[in-house]
Amino acid sequence: MKLVTYKTEKEHFGLMVNGEIYAVTMVDSRLPDDLLSFLELGEEGLSMLRAAEKKLMEGTLVLEPVVGCQLLAPVPRPTSCRDGYAFRQHVATARRNRGLEMIPEFDQYPIFYFTNHHAIFGPGEVMLMPDHFRQLDFELEAAVVIGKPGRNIRAAEADQYIAGYTIMNDLSARTLQMEEMLLNLGPAKGKDFATVIGPWLVTPDELETKKVATKPLHTGTQFDLVMTCTVNGKEVSRGNLKEMDWTFAEIIERCSYGVDLYPGDVIGSGTVGTGCFLELNGTGKLNHPNYQPQWLQPGDVVTLEIDGLGSLTNTMVAEKTDWSILNLKKK
Repeated sequence: MKLVTYKTEKEHFGLMVNGEIYAVTMVDSRLPDDLLSFLELGEEGLSMLRAAEKKLMEGTLVLEPVVGCQLLAPVPRPTSCRDGYAFRQHVATARRNRGLEMIPEFDQYPIFYFTNHHAIFGPGEVMLMPDHFRQLDFELEAAVVIGKPGRNIRAAEADQYIAGYTIMNDLSARTLQMEEMLLNLGPAKGKDFATVIGPWLVTPDELETKKVATKPLHTGTQFDLVMTCTVNGKEVSRGNLKEMDWTFAEIIERCSYGVDLYPGDVIGSGTVGTGCFLELNGTGKLNHPNYQPQWLQPGDVVTLEIDGLGSLTNTMVAEKTDWSILNLKKK
């Protein structure tokens, strides 16, 4: 199934069938009108919605689709938002470009950081401050949404806790990020202003045919899904979700160690190889001394696409202000 949150006069929970959106409360009046409440129903809610989806596809349930709505993030207000660091290619290349050896700890355990779960965007405009445009970057990622509570979840069982998959763009203000991380804390202000997810949440059964073998010595499900990013219609990045070295199951295992995960928690994969300008610019400069780095500018249209998960498009919009926290630095 493809699950959406959309807005008319207010927010609603929707089911997408054959490219059309249907109000879930019209599909089955017993179901809630928001995705978080639906996830809390667990398997019972999923079974009810699957039965209704089948009727819609067969034509035994006839409803008018929703028109003229705005798609929001599938989970507009997640219970939390973490982002992983799962692609070795990205990490190794970014370190090489800075003259650093690959860090051996990457292959020992998966890591993640918390970002701002109150700064979640869906398709459409993303409002940004002047300092964000000081080396503004996209990050091409996938993410999972947790579907049931759990604690100390083992990787071997962790895929059962995934309600669905979506696209994530972990927007990054690199000047802010690089300055603050000199203090060995973060990322914080370089990341906390906007994380984009969408356009919908795809349940795991939809991706069954895309499963591939997990990499040696790793545990969890892997999918062969091509990932691309275009900026103003020009492709700038291409990768594949199967190149994750740490699986979502392994990341969930670490996230849940000694703490509770809840329905609606969002966990990102981290950046795919070639999946951001920071990496691309570093490689370009390494290979060509006169390479001109590229960063996102006001008005740029960024589209992330992942096979089976859809296409997520955003326009970078500058707030009408000249306020800068970079200018507040003490001399």
